[in-house]
Amino acid sequence: MNPKRLSRFYYLKFKRLKGSPQSLARGTAIGTFLGIVPIIPLHTILVILLTLLTRTSTVAALLATIVVCNPLTYVAQYYFSIVIGNAVTPYYLNWERMKTVLDIILAKPGLTESFQALGSLGVEAVVILVVGGSILAFPFSVASYFLSLRFFIKMRDTKRQKHILH
Repeated sequence: MNPKRLSRFYYLKFKRLKGSPQSLARGTAIGTFLGIVPIIPLHTILVILLTLLTRTSTVAALLATIVVCNPLTYVAQYYFSIVIGNAVTPYYLNWERMKTVLDIILAKPGLTESFQALGSLGVEAVVILVVGGSILAFPFSVASYFLSLRFFIKMRDTKRQKHILH
């Protein structure tokens, strides 16, 4: 699909979301955070749980997750999560080992097979990925909150202005 067309598609999806700008922005931030943390088989489940617990927009979070975690970005996300995780934890994970597991997960096996592939890495690898991914995701999540809050407030004001004129 054409990148310009795809960008327009997601822009319109976000533009049409209903809810308070704050709820939508918090949902976007949660989705951005979870989309960057390299936990591919758990993204949707965690997005739904966290948005329900925080009373934020689940749809905005799911959209944000799709936008930030896609075939163009996931390799970089896993790679930088490993680099950061190796630097801040006492454990070590090499990229070749992770790439083998990623290939299995991205072949779209069932959820059980995905968990088995991740489980084969061991607890240390999961710690590296989650810690490194969380550190990587945090600034993007904060930025997405403020940028999307601004966007959703603008959309709300534009809708109000159109409503007043009609």
